[in-house]
Amino acid sequence: MPAKPTACLALADGTLFYGRGFGATGMRVAELCFNTAMTGYQEIMTDPSYAGQIVTFTFPHIGNTGVTPEDDETGDPVAEGMIVKWDPTEPSNWRATGDLVSWLEKTGRIGMGGVDTRRLTRAIRQQGAPHVALAHDPEGNFDIEALVQAARGFPGLVGLDLAKGVTCAQSYRWDEKRWAWPEGYTRREGPAPKVVAIDYGAKRNILRCLASVGCDVTVMPATTTAEEVLAQNPDGVFLSNGPGDPAATGTYAVPMIQGVLKADLPIFGICLGHQMLALALGAKTVKMNHGHHGANHPVKDLESGKVEITSMNHGFTVDSQTLPKGVIETHVSLFDGSNCGIRMADRPVYSVQYHPEASPGPQDSFYLFERFAEAIRARGAA
Repeated sequence: MPAKPTACLALADGTLFYGRGFGATGMRVAELCFNTAMTGYQEIMTDPSYAGQIVTFTFPHIGNTGVTPEDDETGDPVAEGMIVKWDPTEPSNWRATGDLVSWLEKTGRIGMGGVDTRRLTRAIRQQGAPHVALAHDPEGNFDIEALVQAARGFPGLVGLDLAKGVTCAQSYRWDEKRWAWPEGYTRREGPAPKVVAIDYGAKRNILRCLASVGCDVTVMPATTTAEEVLAQNPDGVFLSNGPGDPAATGTYAVPMIQGVLKADLPIFGICLGHQMLALALGAKTVKMNHGHHGANHPVKDLESGKVEITSMNHGFTVDSQTLPKGVIETHVSLFDGSNCGIRMADRPVYSVQYHPEASPGPQDSFYLFERFAEAIRARGAA
């Protein structure tokens, strides 16, 4: 006789998936997305951009490299839970300091294994990112009607400002550089151009990339005003990734960016920061059917013709048809043609929808950080 399921995923339309629970017990309600990356499950779970979401991993070997604090993108997991095909195995990795199951249990996140993730991914692609309730009970007792109602009661991400919930509480300095063998993480030293990084849910590896190209980084909260940014006397401003509806976050972020634009500083944005810049310049954003989540997304640089394999995580996109005069579309997704980059025609102000810091990979787009540093140096030399 088969073992009783210990986890249940209920979709708002009443569809049910059963499996084996691991990690924390209880219930979580969220939007369900899928991620196609083959590596980096710990970075994905701790990426603040996944606030309000449960992640289905299409790659079956989740947990086999364990966990290590060195790979956290922020202090604790932000994604509400994970759905996987095969139960996590014991880790086999010299860097591991713990296992995935214990880590999820300690940090209050639910996992569910033994699921047909291909079927679940097809459902997300065909119907759009559903609202779901994920429950883990070691005894296997589930109130199905209550789970479905909980999923239906989830408000969704449209109109939701989640950046305030994941941003830093106060400003701080950052000098840690990218991980490199054999030293690991090292510190940037000496005088350097000053960059203010606005934290809408910034990943640590983005800050490390800024430090690695020679920037003296000060991280400031999402609600920082233009006056507070300019009081730092920065040489450039960076707009980070983050979760939620860009239009909702834009109520306070757009006035700040527009104020900084008047100071004629180099500006670089990633993900939500890209969407914030686009809104500040007069464009609009829209919710996608199932978004882009993975580390194998082809993006074309329209100006060079080069195709980059990129890491992505977004459920909203900039509507390229609304870009105003003087703002050029620089990158597009080769999956669906959606906008993946913009720049101002006459100033070093640009942004991309994807993640050029891409840790653990791919590394095709690191040049964007170098371009930002070069723009800062050029302005200083002028």
